[in-house]
Formats: sequence, structure tokens, C-alpha cells
Amino acid sequence: MTELSEDTAVITQRLHLATGFLANERDWVVERLAALGSRLRSFRGDQVDLEISLKDRRGVEQRVTLECWISRTPRLHLVATSSEPDLPAALNEVRTELIRQVDEAKTRTEPRSNRALRSVPALPELDEPSHAQD
Repeated sequence: MTELSEDTAVITQRLHLATGFLANERDWVVERLAALGSRLRSFRGDQVDLEISLKDRRGVEQRVTLECWISRTPRLHLVATSSEPDLPAALNEVRTELIRQVDEAKTRTEPRSNRALRSVPALPELDEPSHAQD
């Protein structure tokens, strides 16, 4: 295998293939999910776990589920699912949905990305009574 991009490396290190995927499909799945890596690089490697599963492969009710756990305060558990019958399209769909969820979670929890949390209103000046001694 050639040198991995940083995005692909994040996925390779953190992805667990669960039910429905074969071990020899791992590289193909990682390539499909690589765009998610850029969103996850902002977290330490030990903070992120990914798991992908496939139910009823090639069946009428085929379902791909991609789960992401991010250990931080608050701990995040993000889930993206697709019932798309075409497996490559289903992987693209869960990747795109998880990217959206990670972006939304970052915006919600990081003050630098949220102007309302970033700006602190100035405290009003209090007029203190003078205690002059006569």
C-alpha cells in the first residue's frame, strides 16, 4: 500500500468493521470514509472510535450504520444510517451524515466557533457609596 494521507490514517487507526463487512473489504471501506478523517483530526487519536456495520447485505432491507464515539466533555455518540441499496452510495451517505453531525457538535461545544459564547458582556459599573468620615 502507498503512503496514507492523514485523513485516511485517522480512519484506518480508529475504524472497527462490525457485522456484515469482510476483513478484505477494509481498505475499500476506509477509502470511502476518508473524507471524514479531516473532521476527526482535531481530536486526539485516543478520543475517537468508529464502527461500521451492515445488516441484510444485498437484501431488501439492507442497512449501513456508522457510529462514532468521541471521548470529551460532554462525551459524544454520533450515529449515521443509510438504507440505500447500492453499497458504495450507502457508505457515501453515512459518511456525509457523520461529517454533518461532527461539524454541528463542534459548533455547539467550541466557544471559538460560536459568537454568542465567545463574547462576554461587560459588567455594569456599580456606584459605590463613599464612606467619608466626618
